[in-house]
Amino acid sequence: MPNLNGMELARVLDSRGAAKPRIIFTTAYNQFAIEGYRVDALDYLLKPFNYEEFLHASNKALTYFELVNRSNIPATVVAAKPEEEEYLFLKIEYQLVRIALNEILYIEGLKDYVKIYLQDKEKPLLSLTSLKVLEEKLPSKRFMRVHRSFIVSLNKINSITRNALQIGKVNITVGDQYKEAFGVFLSKWN
Repeated sequence: MPNLNGMELARVLDSRGAAKPRIIFTTAYNQFAIEGYRVDALDYLLKPFNYEEFLHASNKALTYFELVNRSNIPATVVAAKPEEEEYLFLKIEYQLVRIALNEILYIEGLKDYVKIYLQDKEKPLLSLTSLKVLEEKLPSKRFMRVHRSFIVSLNKINSITRNALQIGKVNITVGDQYKEAFGVFLSKWN
């Protein structure tokens, strides 16, 4: 494209306000891979790629569109039906991953990303979404934002001090603007 590269085109299409385009980038330059993630690309194929890599990316796109078309739900965060609320889907490494709510220990916000810490996983899952979006999707009876950077699973709290709580070996400070709501939660147990 003479006057526009693929990343610029993806940003222009995304800013139109219509449905977000789903893109698989193919390029010889690996330095654009992180930028591809930022524009929410489905996949990124580095040239020269083989048929197996192409097929994998194509199947990823097919799975994505089948899931979205079948359920008519947005791509980044997909909550279960309100009466079920047992899982959610998050976009992780160019695919929608099902996460059981009862496995979530806590969620840490990092600007445009979140880290989801799960019960039986050593490494957290990284997703390109905001803590605010997740806070709206998670059931408030089971999850609470206790800090501008943390949402915790209330039934995973091991201990509580005046200004912090502990989940496993991790201490999380309760932020000043969340102390009142957390105090209401605590008053149920006193």
